[in-house]
Amino acid sequence: MNISVVIPLLNEEESLQELYDWIASVMQSNQFLYEIIFIDDGSTDNSWKIITELARTHTSVKGIRFQKNYGKSQALDAGFNLAKGDVVITMDADLQDNPEEIPELYKLIITSDFDLISGWKKKRYDNVITKNIPSKLFNWAARKTSGLKLNDFNCGLKAYKNEVIKSIKVSGEMHRYIPVLAKNEGYEKIGEKVVKHQARKYGETKFGMDRFVNGFLDLITISFLSKFGKRPMHFFGLWGTLMFLFGFLSAFFIGAMKLYRVAYHIKTILITDNPWFFIALTAMILGTLLFLAGFLGEMIIKNNLNQKYYTIKESVNL
Repeated sequence: MNISVVIPLLNEEESLQELYDWIASVMQSNQFLYEIIFIDDGSTDNSWKIITELARTHTSVKGIRFQKNYGKSQALDAGFNLAKGDVVITMDADLQDNPEEIPELYKLIITSDFDLISGWKKKRYDNVITKNIPSKLFNWAARKTSGLKLNDFNCGLKAYKNEVIKSIKVSGEMHRYIPVLAKNEGYEKIGEKVVKHQARKYGETKFGMDRFVNGFLDLITISFLSKFGKRPMHFFGLWGTLMFLFGFLSAFFIGAMKLYRVAYHIKTILITDNPWFFIALTAMILGTLLFLAGFLGEMIIKNNLNQKYYTIKESVNL
């Protein structure tokens, strides 16, 4: 199979038939062997009914329906687990991504040996205040933090080698940072292509301003995970050890000074009256807690490597 198209969606009943027809036309005109995987992320409209109808009449269509709305990251992860194509294309279901970009994205992966191509919506048809300006700030921060020189981290239209999407785990709201996750796994041939962006034709966006707040928080998370995600003891253990040693040495010094004053009959005060006693005690407690956090982090990582963060209610053509 040449291409798997993975499409997460939530309440997009108006656009699904048109989107399928558009993708199928592009695929057939280029003689691709393909599959289209729709992931219904807990829609409350007729989206799943339309997907099942498409799957009944077209064997290339596959579908998953989540038990409830888990989020775009979980939907993409489920689609990645199913995808069989040599190249995996992700796109949104709102008709703002142009399927006619697919042949060029496929060509870049196959002939130019890129691991991942990220779309760049250079000319956007979104609200300037609520989307364009916050998106520019978000992308600037992501570039500075990750070291990846991409102009548009949040573009839903991307292309991957199959081995890339099988090597990463997308959870939480990390779909914005899939290129960073891929880089962390050693896939550093990451390119970018300007893609056509269209105004939303049906319905309203499912994302509000809170996605940018969440995006920046996720950016901090992934920056930490990039360095210490697979070895939390290296961070928590180091700082815990340093704090414990600082507290222990401070307490040792306080105790030694107390013994010295007693031995030479010098007027002393109670150790608990010395503020350094509480500083030392607090440092030792915090150091112990940090060390335990690193230890527990290591155990959690080893026990949750294959954990899923979604429940599939039903599926078609799988």
